[in-house]
Amino acid sequence: QVELVESGGGLAQAGGSLRLSCAAAAGTLSHYAIGWFRQAPGKEREFVARISRGGVISRYAETVKGRFTISKDNTKNTVSLQMNSLKPEDTAVYYCAADSSTVSHAVAGRYAYWGQGTQVTVSP
Repeated sequence: QVELVESGGGLAQAGGSLRLSCAAAAGTLSHYAIGWFRQAPGKEREFVARISRGGVISRYAETVKGRFTISKDNTKNTVSLQMNSLKPEDTAVYYCAADSSTVSHAVAGRYAYWGQGTQVTVSP
């Protein structure tokens, strides 16, 4: 079991950057692949990025590929999401989630543990 806490959200202008962090308040992230998801008002939760247990293999949604970078530091028990070239459509609550499977899932229902979310707002 793992308890996740996100931080780093806030307000940015279009074209700007933010860095989100996901830390384990309890448990060990090295046992899990970690995904980032986001949910905008009135929309379904959508996949953003995922990184493998060892932090070597990553995958991204097409909408963020080339702009966002996910990284994992198992020694610090944290995962980061560097978001560059932000767009207003990136505005959402961002969640990190943990998956014990080795299969690279992009479906929210496959992730057993979730953080509380952090708000990202991008102004035009």
